[in-house]
Amino acid sequence: MSQERPSARLDREDPDGLLNARTDPGSELFGTLGNEAGSDLNWLRMLRHRVQVRAEGSSHYQWWVLWSLLAGLFALNFTFTVFIVALPTVAGQFHTSITVLTWTMVGPLLAYGLAAPILGKTGDIYGHRRLYLFGLLGAMVSAVLTATARNVDMLLFARALDGIQGAATGTASGALINMVFGREERVKAMGWWSLIGAGGPVIGVSLGAPVIAAYGWRALFWFQLGLLVVAFAVVSSVLPRRRGSDEDEREKKTRARLEFKQMDWLGSWALSLAVTTLMLGLSIGPTLGWSSVWSAGAFGLSVVMTTLFVHRIRHAQNPLIPAHYFRRRNFVMPMVLRASANFAYFGAFFLFPLLMEQGYGYSIPHVGALAIARPITFSLCSPLAGYVAVRIGERVSAIAGATFLTGSLVLFALLHPSSSAWVIAIALALSGLGMGVAMPSSSSVMANEVKTTEFGVMSAAQMLAMQVGEVAGIQVLETIHQALVHRHHLSHARPGPALLATFQLPFEIGAAVGAIGLGSAFFIRSIPRERPSRRTKAIR
Repeated sequence: MSQERPSARLDREDPDGLLNARTDPGSELFGTLGNEAGSDLNWLRMLRHRVQVRAEGSSHYQWWVLWSLLAGLFALNFTFTVFIVALPTVAGQFHTSITVLTWTMVGPLLAYGLAAPILGKTGDIYGHRRLYLFGLLGAMVSAVLTATARNVDMLLFARALDGIQGAATGTASGALINMVFGREERVKAMGWWSLIGAGGPVIGVSLGAPVIAAYGWRALFWFQLGLLVVAFAVVSSVLPRRRGSDEDEREKKTRARLEFKQMDWLGSWALSLAVTTLMLGLSIGPTLGWSSVWSAGAFGLSVVMTTLFVHRIRHAQNPLIPAHYFRRRNFVMPMVLRASANFAYFGAFFLFPLLMEQGYGYSIPHVGALAIARPITFSLCSPLAGYVAVRIGERVSAIAGATFLTGSLVLFALLHPSSSAWVIAIALALSGLGMGVAMPSSSSVMANEVKTTEFGVMSAAQMLAMQVGEVAGIQVLETIHQALVHRHHLSHARPGPALLATFQLPFEIGAAVGAIGLGSAFFIRSIPRERPSRRTKAIR
């Protein structure tokens, strides 16, 4: 027997309450007067309601959610690397050095590390939709502050604020994607998520250069503001809402406030400070010296905070991350893989331009044209890798990706003066292929190990592992390379074999760290899937 719609029962039981906001969810679209002639008719809300109803009624609703989230992420992250192009111009305008302006990229990373654990848990408690929209609104503020910055201090503040918004949208988007996609389909969605994560900054650099040349670097952030406004409208219409009666909503808010108060604040801040001070030490070490007071202090504080975080995990009543997750291989090994892979990938990413300019004497335009092979391969392979992983399993996919990445670093380490550009292009493509193949699988298997109510913290843990690996890879390999250059008195040497030889050891170390990620991939377990029988295939 067909089930009667709630609205039909309401028509008979309380015909006068059809346009009551408390009984008829559609009445709010017609204003407080409850009729079309109401003076506060909200056409914008009506349009948003129709879009959301249509989206939720679609059999592909999870893909609607994914595309809207990715639109917001792209609007947020495509300006992350644009200051690489604009550094000399901005330094001249603000009468400062390029060294100071590198904090326009380091600052957001540190702010992200500080905010991600707390914001991830906040999203688990108050809702990831709300956190994601908060991140987009904050990004609008950051874009305006950046575009109107009058001095370098304001500029650095605006970019650091952008890192906090990145933590909000990054953790919330990962959690929302895992919520709307099933266990077996998450790897596909994370492939597309990786596409935007890798492709957004690359597109930003590609589009940013001509925009900055024609209209100035401030214009790019006004353009970003427009994209963010559009993304906010789309996301607020499509993302799933929490629905219920007024009483249910009050009960949820009360429970959320209680959970927020009972959160392990000491453990949360310990993790935030441990990650932030570690990245700070890695960032200032090459400039101030690894044994300087500031570097040693940052690393020492990181060790203390990590110890405190581990203690809170084991003894706190409501730890940020329950201790039993650290006994699960599909929770720990993906983080090891992500940290190791990002160490190798971004370390090589930073060294590559120096390798080509100092080792082979390539011009900057030539280096840029060749370097694009890596992010393009990454971006193209990530979505495909998600679909392939459904067939071959996440474990095989992660092993293959880590193998490609490690092989890329080995190939870089074996380069010699007579190596052709094709060999270098293959090494770059292998690097992008490895990251594109490994990342979706590592994300999906980790998500399947945690409760739905802890997706935010899980997403934050993934992103922190990636960022620590990224900063460590860049700074450690750069320091080793510079030490070799100074040891052999090659600071003013012309491009050639002598300078080329100084890159061998850094790439070997990057390959060794990549091999650690490869080893961890062997311990990952694939997600069990039902395989259709031959009879079922024949019927289909």
